[in-house]
Amino acid sequence: MRKDSAGSRRLFFKLGLSFFLFGLINNVLYVIILSAALDLVPPSTPKGIIAFCNIFPALLAKLGWPYVLKGRIRYAKRLMGCTVISISGMIVVAFFDGLTMRLLGICCASFSSGLGELTFLQLSTRYHPPQVAGHSVGYFASGTGAAGLVGAFLWWELRNLGVRVGVGLSSVLPLVIPLAYYFLLPLPPAFVGLGIPEEARSSSAPPSPYTPYMPLPEDDAETDVSVNAQIGMGDDMQSGKGHVALTAQDKWKLAKPLIMKYMMPLFCVYLFEYTINQGIAPTLIYPVPSSSEAWLMPKIVHSIRDYYPLWQLVYQTTVFFSRSSISIGIPPLPSRLLFLPALLQGFILLFLGFESAVGVSGDNSPVTSFWMVFWLVALEGTCGGLAYINAYYRVGQDHRVSSGVDGDESDAERARQEREFRIGSIGMADSTGILIAALVAVPTEVGLCRAQVARGKMLCKGL
Repeated sequence: MRKDSAGSRRLFFKLGLSFFLFGLINNVLYVIILSAALDLVPPSTPKGIIAFCNIFPALLAKLGWPYVLKGRIRYAKRLMGCTVISISGMIVVAFFDGLTMRLLGICCASFSSGLGELTFLQLSTRYHPPQVAGHSVGYFASGTGAAGLVGAFLWWELRNLGVRVGVGLSSVLPLVIPLAYYFLLPLPPAFVGLGIPEEARSSSAPPSPYTPYMPLPEDDAETDVSVNAQIGMGDDMQSGKGHVALTAQDKWKLAKPLIMKYMMPLFCVYLFEYTINQGIAPTLIYPVPSSSEAWLMPKIVHSIRDYYPLWQLVYQTTVFFSRSSISIGIPPLPSRLLFLPALLQGFILLFLGFESAVGVSGDNSPVTSFWMVFWLVALEGTCGGLAYINAYYRVGQDHRVSSGVDGDESDAERARQEREFRIGSIGMADSTGILIAALVAVPTEVGLCRAQVARGKMLCKGL
């Protein structure tokens, strides 16, 4: 029986809000730790070590879970594990003053964030028809974009309380995830045969090339998505059809077509993006003009130390809006254009690097240089957000059949695992790009500062 339109909208609202909260809370600790980097380690410690500990464990999670583990995902158990690890990591950061223990706590929070992101994206594939899965991915991406703004704002408010109290209070945030999972998130069967609201249709995808949805057999459905166990808590294939698990050969067959289509664009975008943020943006500083030279810029920038936080604010804001593009009804990029954000990001990297080293407008035109960098950083954030949401949205919709689907329960379970693996397998691309960027950023910043000093611009030495 089809639900009325009001009930349909209510279900889609709860689904969107659940995935938005998942994305927000899963990523907000990552942002808080980066924002608090100056307060977490001694002045003599390179801040790049925070960036490394904040991304490498997440990369290990994204590599290990999709590619190494086999069989059905038990979502509730995994998410409870992520919550416990996140809280434990933040408590260690808050209550231990030693550098080693704080780095260990950061690694725990990073690992949990990486595993959580992978899990929520995989969870979206359990929802059908394709519009529902796309709705979930869109709002999850929007939540991850909002995490940049919310995390920076939270630490700005909490930092005056000190690391122990500020980070300690932040450690309660992961509790939102199990609360939303158990008490807000609608179960997948609620959307079977449901009318799709008009506002959710903008993200619909052509159904023809995709694996058709097959409802779970009754005994499996009761095990897999019951109210008590939620999603994926049951034993694998309890109905007696035998254990279903993708082999390494199966996974390689699924992952190979994704490398150039999805992984390379994501890798390049994030490599360029984080090299800009960590290696070039700190050197994009200019003399602060007087109010007689410019009316708006002096109201925004009061000292040279204000430039870098401003660039980060512009970046995070545009990331949020671009990651929210599908959830607010903007059509996704065609698959053939997924490389476009990476090309634009490469151009922005080269141009901003040239601007920092040489000065495109000259060192006597700070206002012109300021607005040029402002809009390029805004474009950088837009490219990064569009690359993220469109890659995950497209791979989540592209459920191509690699094994026969003839109504057999084992085939249905195999199709589910293939969908989960495909969307989870590309996560290593963005994390690898961020990790390499963290290594490249340090010599990049040093080299650009030397180039500025060589032409007589000494501002980077005053930071």
